[in-house]
Amino acid sequence: MQVFGLRRTIASCHGDYLRMELPGCPAVPLPGLCASPHSGAATCPTEDLSMVTKSVAREQPIFTTRAHVFQIDPNTKKNWMPASKQAVTVSYFYDVTRNSYRIISVDGAKVIINSTITPNMTFTKTSQKFGQWADSRANTVFGLGFSSEQQLTKFAEKFQEVKEAAKIAKDKTQEKIETSSDHSQASSVNGTDDEKASHTGPANTHLKSENDKLKIALTQSAANVKKWEIELQTLRESNARLTTALQESAASVEQWKRQFSICRDENDRLRNKIDELEEQCSEINREKEKNTQLKRRIEELEAELREKETELKDLRKQSEIIPQLMSECEYVSEKLEAAERDNQNLEDKVRSLKTDIEESKYRQRHLKVELKSFLEVLDGKIDDLHDFRRGLSKLGTDN
Repeated sequence: MQVFGLRRTIASCHGDYLRMELPGCPAVPLPGLCASPHSGAATCPTEDLSMVTKSVAREQPIFTTRAHVFQIDPNTKKNWMPASKQAVTVSYFYDVTRNSYRIISVDGAKVIINSTITPNMTFTKTSQKFGQWADSRANTVFGLGFSSEQQLTKFAEKFQEVKEAAKIAKDKTQEKIETSSDHSQASSVNGTDDEKASHTGPANTHLKSENDKLKIALTQSAANVKKWEIELQTLRESNARLTTALQESAASVEQWKRQFSICRDENDRLRNKIDELEEQCSEINREKEKNTQLKRRIEELEAELREKETELKDLRKQSEIIPQLMSECEYVSEKLEAAERDNQNLEDKVRSLKTDIEESKYRQRHLKVELKSFLEVLDGKIDDLHDFRRGLSKLGTDN
């Protein structure tokens, strides 16, 4: 029961790391919580489990992301050394008891970042996806490579926010220290005044009061000793139980690692299967689109076919009246031929009439000429008759 309780406590403080815990296997204690505060890495995996449990219980994650972790080469102080083979979880933790913040990252069973944030730290963006900060306590420089610029920006903003919070916490702690110092000075001054007053009183009264105080303190000390002995015994029993749980947890680490490796291989296989299924889904979607286009084309062709059938029906109806139209056409053709014959006859008559008209015109012109000559002869005859008449008249007059 202690093992499962411990598992729940640790999992609540580092869920991303222990979320892959397999059923039936005791949880592995969070490695970063037993690290030396000055080393920045896990150095004591068998440290007293009570210390680990207390540390986990008072910390809570406030921000989590994933990145590739690097550390500066301690020899050259220039080159970066990868601290993780792949992107790992990097989390901000807040210690409620100490009112402090730190960055923790775990790769498997190894702590690669355990950095307590101080107001003097600065997170620097060196590129669009890479940032770094120096940890004087760990005597190193940490670097983080992110998959996108947005993740780097969020981490940098969180770093600045936590840095400001650490500064405010430091200022409050300093104020508390100064306040407690002032109170201690004031109490020492009051004590001196009381001593002076006691010296002025009778010596017996002073000794009696001091004796009463000593008796009361002795009684309280005896009661406290008994209580402390009980608490010490309880702590020893709890420590023994927790040590047993730690030994069981350490014994099951290898089994947990093997099962974790199996799960990771199964996860890779499932991811590959998911990729294949996604490809098949994309092909199915493309086929669906093609089918939709084909259905649309079939509907268009069916509409055209219906139009053609309607036209064909109209043509069939028209073909039924074609014989009647043919007979009418033959009748009209016969009439047209008769009209053409009549027209030809009329044209012949017109030509003969034109010939007759021309002959008539010729005759008329000839008659006009003859009439003109006749009129001239007639005029001459009339003139002769006038002359003859005048001669007769003259003869009559003479007679």
